[in-house]
Amino acid sequence: MSNAPSNDALSELRAALETLARASEVRVFGVADLDGVVKSVPTLFDRVGSSFRRAIVMGIPVNPAALEQIVDRPTPAYFHAYRQLNYQLDTVALVVASRLLDEGHRCLAIAASQVINHSPPQGHISSRHLGLAAGIGWLGRSGLLVTPRYGARVRLVVVLTDALLPAGRPMQFSCGRCLACVKVCPARAITTRPDDFNLDACYAKLTEFTKIPYVGQHICGVCVKACAPDNPGRAVDVHGNPVEA
Repeated sequence: MSNAPSNDALSELRAALETLARASEVRVFGVADLDGVVKSVPTLFDRVGSSFRRAIVMGIPVNPAALEQIVDRPTPAYFHAYRQLNYQLDTVALVVASRLLDEGHRCLAIAASQVINHSPPQGHISSRHLGLAAGIGWLGRSGLLVTPRYGARVRLVVVLTDALLPAGRPMQFSCGRCLACVKVCPARAITTRPDDFNLDACYAKLTEFTKIPYVGQHICGVCVKACAPDNPGRAVDVHGNPVEA
C-alpha cells in the first residue's frame, strides 16, 4: 500500500499553508506545477536542484505611500520598504518551509531578491515565471509579474517542495491597452511587446541608481509605481475578471 498523501490530504495541507502565510501579511498565494515550467524555462533548476515538483509563490503588496515620491528614480523611502518586505517574505518562507518539513516533505525556501550573478543579473530561480505558472498573475510589458489586485506593486518569495499540492494554471497576458510602464521607464527598456524588453538597458540604469545616497541597490520602482491595479485599459479587473474593451 502506498504511503503517499491522498489528494484530500494535499488539498488540506495547501489550505493550511495559505492560512499560515496570510497570517503573516501574505496577500497573494499560489502553487505552480514545476513540470510545465521547466519546458518553457529549461534552466529553471540550474542553481537549486531538480527534484522539486511544486513551487509555492507568495506575495506581499508594497505600501503605496512608499511609492508616492518616486518620479524617475528610486527614493530612500522605497529602498527601505523594498528591503523590509524582503526580510518579511524570507521569514514567511521559512515558516512555510518548516510546516512542510513537519509534514515530512522536502522543501527549500528561496531568498527573496537575492542576486547571485550580475552579468546577466540572476537570482536562484525566477519567481515571476513561477508566479505566472501558479496563476497569480501574468508577465507584463516590464517583465514583472502583474497581479489583478495589486498590479506589479507586490514583492514575491518562493518555497520549492516535493509535496504534490494542487496547482494553479497560468494567466493570459492581460495588460490590454495599458502602456503606463512604457511611458515612464527611465531606461526606455520597456516597449509595447513584452518579448522586446531590454534587460541590458534596464540593468545599466539600475547600476546608475546604486550611486544614489541611501539607496545603494540595483532597484528602481518607477515601473512598479506605474503598474497600478486600476489603470485604464487593462484587460481584467482587480478580481481577474475580463473587462470589455
